[in-house]
Amino acid sequence: MDEMFCIGKKVVYPAHGVALIEAIEEKEVSGCRQSFYILRILGNDTTILIPIHNALRVGLREVIGRSEIPQVMEILRRKDVEICPNWNRRFKENWERIKSGSLYEMALVLRKLVVLQKERHLSFGEKKMLENVRQLIVSEIAHAAGIDPLEADGMVEKTIATA
Repeated sequence: MDEMFCIGKKVVYPAHGVALIEAIEEKEVSGCRQSFYILRILGNDTTILIPIHNALRVGLREVIGRSEIPQVMEILRRKDVEICPNWNRRFKENWERIKSGSLYEMALVLRKLVVLQKERHLSFGEKKMLENVRQLIVSEIAHAAGIDPLEADGMVEKTIATA
């Protein structure tokens, strides 16, 4: 199977964040030799093995380009977000968006949770989701723009606050 990414490349692993491809190794699994990306998740320093043939299916993708950041900020400013009143359905929909790996979908989740938080108290699960999705967004923006995570966090906070 052809490799889509090379060693040293920063990629995004859905729901885990920005990762560095540290190695590409062959391992034997259930009697078959497979090639794996060895990823180090930069946010928490954990290592994950992703079979190369599964990389697209699990949503492994490149970090967004700097030119895409304004689109993310635009989503964070949206006023017309629809929020499902059913907690279970809302949580499931938000989790599916996060798992998609799309930064735009994650920005929409963050926006919805921020709007909801202004209207009422979030459940423990939604508070945790808000913190996690915000961290995923801040981390990717920092890597995309080549800036410090604190600066990226400030950008996100300012954008949310002015919306």
